[in-house]
Amino acid sequence: MTDPREVLVRDLTAARERTLLLTDHDEPELLRQHTPLLSPLVWDLAHIGQQEDLWLLRRGDATRPGLLPPDVEALYDAFTQPRAVRAQLPLLPPVEARAYCREVRGRVLDRVERLGQDTGEAGDDAFEVAMVVSHEQQHDETMLQALALRAGPPLLGAGAPLPPGRPGVAGTSVAVPAGEFVLGVDGAAEPFSLDNERPAHVVDVPAFRIGRVPVTNGEYAAFVADGGYRDDRWWSARGRAHRDEAGLTAPMYWGAGGPAGTRTRFGVVEELPRDEPVQHVTWFEAEAYAAWAGARLPSEVEWEKAAAWDPALRRRRRFPWGDTEPTAALANLDGAALRPAPVGAYPAGASAYGVEQLMGDVWEWTSSDLTPWPGFRPMLYADYSAPFFGGDYKVLRGGSWAVGASILRPSFRNWDHPIRRQVFSGIRLAWDG
Repeated sequence: MTDPREVLVRDLTAARERTLLLTDHDEPELLRQHTPLLSPLVWDLAHIGQQEDLWLLRRGDATRPGLLPPDVEALYDAFTQPRAVRAQLPLLPPVEARAYCREVRGRVLDRVERLGQDTGEAGDDAFEVAMVVSHEQQHDETMLQALALRAGPPLLGAGAPLPPGRPGVAGTSVAVPAGEFVLGVDGAAEPFSLDNERPAHVVDVPAFRIGRVPVTNGEYAAFVADGGYRDDRWWSARGRAHRDEAGLTAPMYWGAGGPAGTRTRFGVVEELPRDEPVQHVTWFEAEAYAAWAGARLPSEVEWEKAAAWDPALRRRRRFPWGDTEPTAALANLDGAALRPAPVGAYPAGASAYGVEQLMGDVWEWTSSDLTPWPGFRPMLYADYSAPFFGGDYKVLRGGSWAVGASILRPSFRNWDHPIRRQVFSGIRLAWDG
């Protein structure tokens, strides 16, 4: 049996390697703020260390002294320091931020070696470590969002190669029959799951159809070419208002020349790859495209059933393809590719219903608002989910190519405002019956 401490050290190390790679730039680059929606990279770097210090060295007790002076630590409070002002704060210089993260991590690794010795039970300690891993991996993804917005020559290269897609899968769908399934997870099955994923409970879902793969750039280009952004028939009232105010005419990063033109990706200008999932669209754009296509967005309950339920065995799978951990042959994760894979690239990663590319590639907008599951209980970090319930948030599922594989599950729930598209967000369609 694998020592859980080895797994936690592996995951901590993988997250830190990504963080250091994404912040391996000169000081002016790390201090730049590319948009008020995202922090300067140096803020993310020190904030990662600050949260690790708070949760793993001080066990979440902010009254205990940390490794930073209180006035400096306060600069990295995500709730009191809005993103738009973070570039104006007297932040730690990059060299000091890196040294701080190293010091914190050294002490954390000492604690992991003693896991369970302080309390006699390793479970709570391991969950805290896993939560910190998840936090760092999520900030790595937001740093990639910031780097995607950066103007100038590329810093990250063109990305690692991906498997080829398969012709004929774009635009196809599969049936998911009506019936009950287990929505959500419990701590016994997924000890590192977050509070908004719990508890597991049975729900009855009407029959529906769902796209076998996400909507592609080529399919979305047809919507643009058909005047989809100008035709109010496809847009909700809020969607029209945002479209007009923001001047939306195509997905973010699509360049001049219309749908058959180019896109800019991390400073690389390239021909628009028509077989890749479309990304960087708002929820309103996703909703309009679905209406134009004679479809709708799936609910997150439908999405999770299509992803996780095995109707033959009448149980959940840990992942769409089964219970084995993600690999590069099953899903596009961990950020190395810097892009979604072509549709049809991962037939071995299909769910029991035959739905493909449910994990990785693009976050998929659903029709659902963010609400708690029945029986919700906040975890030790009480502000992780609860403050966002009932707000203007739509749920995204599945994870993007930028998500760390160790933190993702079919039950994982992401959320954002429906106007956001700096996230690596895309579309999967659904139909009644």
